[in-house]
Amino acid sequence: MRDQKLLRILGNKDVIALAFGAMIGWGWVVTAGLWVTEAGSLGAILAFLVGGLLVVLVGLTYAELASALPLAGGELVYSFKAMGRIVSFIATWAVILGYVSVIAFEAVALPTVFEYLIPNYSQGHLYTVAGWDVTLTWAGIGIIGSIIIAWVNYRGIKLTSSITVILTGLILAAGVLLITGGTVSGNVETMQPFFAAGSAGIMSVIIMTPFMFVGFDVIPQAAEEINVPQKRIGQLLIVSVVLAVLWYVAVIFGVSRMLSPAELSESNLVTADAMAKAFGDSRMMGNLLVLGGIGGILTSWLGFYVGGSRAIYALARAGMLPKSLGELHPKYNTPHKAIILIAVLSTAAPLLGRPALEWLVNAGGLGLVVAWLMVAISFIILRKKDPEMERPFKLSGGTLIGWIAVVMSIGVGILYMPGMPSALVWPYEWAIIGLWVILGFVLYNVSMAKYGTAYADKRMKEEIDRTA
Repeated sequence: MRDQKLLRILGNKDVIALAFGAMIGWGWVVTAGLWVTEAGSLGAILAFLVGGLLVVLVGLTYAELASALPLAGGELVYSFKAMGRIVSFIATWAVILGYVSVIAFEAVALPTVFEYLIPNYSQGHLYTVAGWDVTLTWAGIGIIGSIIIAWVNYRGIKLTSSITVILTGLILAAGVLLITGGTVSGNVETMQPFFAAGSAGIMSVIIMTPFMFVGFDVIPQAAEEINVPQKRIGQLLIVSVVLAVLWYVAVIFGVSRMLSPAELSESNLVTADAMAKAFGDSRMMGNLLVLGGIGGILTSWLGFYVGGSRAIYALARAGMLPKSLGELHPKYNTPHKAIILIAVLSTAAPLLGRPALEWLVNAGGLGLVVAWLMVAISFIILRKKDPEMERPFKLSGGTLIGWIAVVMSIGVGILYMPGMPSALVWPYEWAIIGLWVILGFVLYNVSMAKYGTAYADKRMKEEIDRTA
């Protein structure tokens, strides 16, 4: 097993498509109306600019560390070198929660989009979850999609990357049509109210932004499979984040110019309806937007399988999870058992019904913010602890950006806490967090009892030394 290596074959185009496709996903299609109704048109744009600023700053710390330590596992490596084994496990387990929540989100989003393409296809009532009727055909679409995406990832990074590049082009085409159509055909009056529910509305959208921007950190997870100069890894990461910020702001602008608040509240899929209205109530153009949205579901799904499976692989390789999860397939060189584990969780998600969409967004978002905080702290510590470490992509200004990223991460993290207007919902969202913490505690302690802390520390140091 130790002789096996991940295949280093991803070029510039592959990396950008992987990260941008993972960040964009399906959220811009299914929840853009929620952003505008919660915060108002300009309020939603402001929320995404604030969230985008956080992600750019955190992304800069990732960019320096990913270029200096290009190893699978990303957060695991940086936080281990800075703060040791326990903190590195917490950071990585937290980001895996974010990844798995996105993967499960897409498994729920896929059957949701079919309601636009094929009205009334949902048949065969099974049971009801939080007021939502789960049907056989609705859950079945999500389950089948999950199995197909798992199979593509199982077969190798090259196949995954090639499909992602093609689908990203489809997303861009649909999105550009929506944005230009909304800009030309829409009007400023439709954008009112510019701000809804004041600061509470803006905060409720800000807590959604980590989930919407997650994806840039797939680059560090796949670092051992990227075949570009180390400095370029950091540059590509930042480019992908900036592109995503511009994308979300433009989509909000286009949708809010086309649909009034009343139309937004009545629409099941606001971006598709905005697209149709922008082109003379063309159902065909609405369907084209939905196809772009399906492309987003698939690119995000594929990208986070890469990120999640590589993070699990890195933990298992270090002996912090069962070693079998760190095995690579003899033919495809993929962490196939980690992929199967994620597939089981993803395939079960549609059985929770559509309410799971929001639960997963918020619970996964908190996990991501925790991981981003750990990386920003690691950036600061390593600047002090190891100033001589080679940093091909080195930020100017010392540790300032790292400190700002830490403060902003803590600030956003507080928005999830009880008592805040945007607090996680009890019991559903806190139950997801609690179960994930318990699962991580059990797996970590079982692995430590079996392999020993000395083994984990030795394996991590060996991997880090490979980059020296």
